[in-house]
Amino acid sequence: MKRQSATITANGEAEVWFGANFWSRGGGPRMWSEYDAGLVESELIAMRDLGMTITRSFMYWPDFMPTPHSLDTQALANFRHFLDLHENLGMGTIPTFLVGHMSGENWDPEWRQGRSLFGDVWFVARQAWYVREATAAFADHPAVRGWLLTNEVPIYADWKTRGVGTVNHEEVTSWAQILIDAIRAGGGRQPVSVGDGAWGVEVLGADSGFRVRELAPLVDFHGPHVYRMENDPVRQHLGAAFICELLDIEGRPVVMEEFGVSSDYVSGDNAAHYYRQVLHNTFLAGARGWLAWNNTDYDALFERAPYSHHPFEMHFGLTDAGGAAKPQALEMKQFADLMHRLGVEHLTRPDTDVALVIPAYLESLFPFTQPEDAASVFEVSRQAYVASREADLPIGVAREADGLPDDCALYLLPSAKQLTAPSWKRLHERVADGAIVYASVFHGEHGVQRGPWWPNLDQTFGVVKQSRYGLVEPVDEKTVTLRFVQAFGQIAEGEQLTFPVAGTPNSRAFLPVVAASADVVAVDGAGRPALLRNRVGRGEFVLCTYPLEHFAARTPDVNPEPTWRLYAALATEAGVTVHVRSDDPRVLVDRVDHADGRHFAWFVSQASQPLVIAPRYEGELRDLSGDVIEEIALDAFGVVVVEHVPVAR
Repeated sequence: MKRQSATITANGEAEVWFGANFWSRGGGPRMWSEYDAGLVESELIAMRDLGMTITRSFMYWPDFMPTPHSLDTQALANFRHFLDLHENLGMGTIPTFLVGHMSGENWDPEWRQGRSLFGDVWFVARQAWYVREATAAFADHPAVRGWLLTNEVPIYADWKTRGVGTVNHEEVTSWAQILIDAIRAGGGRQPVSVGDGAWGVEVLGADSGFRVRELAPLVDFHGPHVYRMENDPVRQHLGAAFICELLDIEGRPVVMEEFGVSSDYVSGDNAAHYYRQVLHNTFLAGARGWLAWNNTDYDALFERAPYSHHPFEMHFGLTDAGGAAKPQALEMKQFADLMHRLGVEHLTRPDTDVALVIPAYLESLFPFTQPEDAASVFEVSRQAYVASREADLPIGVAREADGLPDDCALYLLPSAKQLTAPSWKRLHERVADGAIVYASVFHGEHGVQRGPWWPNLDQTFGVVKQSRYGLVEPVDEKTVTLRFVQAFGQIAEGEQLTFPVAGTPNSRAFLPVVAASADVVAVDGAGRPALLRNRVGRGEFVLCTYPLEHFAARTPDVNPEPTWRLYAALATEAGVTVHVRSDDPRVLVDRVDHADGRHFAWFVSQASQPLVIAPRYEGELRDLSGDVIEEIALDAFGVVVVEHVPVAR
């Protein structure tokens, strides 16, 4: 299956954005009414010197549109000067029109008077007029590289719910169409997107009204905003990457439109580690643009909203209030320098034959299902993504809603309570043709229709289930150990793997079975079948009777845990080729291809101390100076990139 690595195209040429969201520290959201041209220029120069040539800029709506039928001429003049500064410095910007919401505060134009943002035809018409006129004023300026309608508009629409359950998706999509048409009517031909954060049901499982699939035909790129709070470092480091994987929708490029850390939350070193991990892992997940939040700190604005009541928002800057670069700014520069050196616009992810199946229950809002079902899909799929990365598998994320790919050797269905009946039929066809399908049982986290919704489970997996209606078989121990009674991939006969146990009283359960046509591969501590393989046609179904991925997803500070060993073994059994890999799950290895035929391997450490590893590969590894190397030395949470020269065939 193909994996996302599309780049934005403007005027027939690929563009990869390296930059930051921009407010001047002299005014923050009010910078246009208190415009300090000299300060703004110095802030832009600081960004450019740190390798960042793109800003995302914001038209503070109350200042730019003081009445329903007028634009503020001074604000427009100041913005034009801002654009001229970009052009003079060899930089570009992405103007954002309806701001609206920013850093913990919502601001309305005073003439809105409570009108519906999406449903009031008069108010939508005034928005469209504003967008068209503002676009017409600047569309021909060479500094304009793209357009965004809004900033995090689900929060602006309803800050208490973020739009979930309160915003109508049909109104939203129609509103977006009208405003994007207004950009085009104003002469804007640059790439456009919504600025909503990509917080759609397709990503998070909760419907904010901003459905990615409905908006995708209208936009030129997806722009996730990711500020996750996790309880496991590896899940934290891969959280944004997994969201980028989920945004492989309609072939649109993915731009990390917002990410970052407040210095009030983390040390300088840990801020740098986080930036490094997000930048490299999202690149490996297909992102082709990065706009950090944000350019500078705002200490002088401590008496003004939003900073007065959200003081941590003052310190998300890449530079401090004096303009000095923070450690995370240096990470941005190093990353941009590396990407330019390698020619990022020519780097793509190779096709893969390993599919992580994302059940349609994440996004499809099927009748008579529970909200917890979608949340569970996200959590267990992300944990499976972590385990597959720890196993160095070239994983592809396959949405059931798009139809399962027909060209994979291994399909992972981790802790999946639900999959639709047509997809089960498709998986049977793939197994008959020689693929391996792995599935682990999951009863769900709630008590409504508790149990795996798998048709013909016994026949599919070659077992006879021993479960009882309306009851689960609880797992009372803190861990579960699988002992392998036959060799499986790299796992030797007699080897044991121990997994954490966690979850609700509904989900902390296993499925009791006895083998029929299946072979028992591993047993649990009581000698019961825990991993079984059932050969069907030229392939096989592999069943795990414990929800290993769910257990891990609900366990803090768990990674790496042994599911990566199981995934590596499954890949071996399926004949999956892993070109470069590490035996240490703390080092994530992936490979990308250059259009000129070269291959580059990424080594991304999840260890808090330096490591030296001897990776496994065929051919040669060379550092970027061309010297042959055999070991990889990594700093704490470090990244090393080398060229992989395969064996000539």
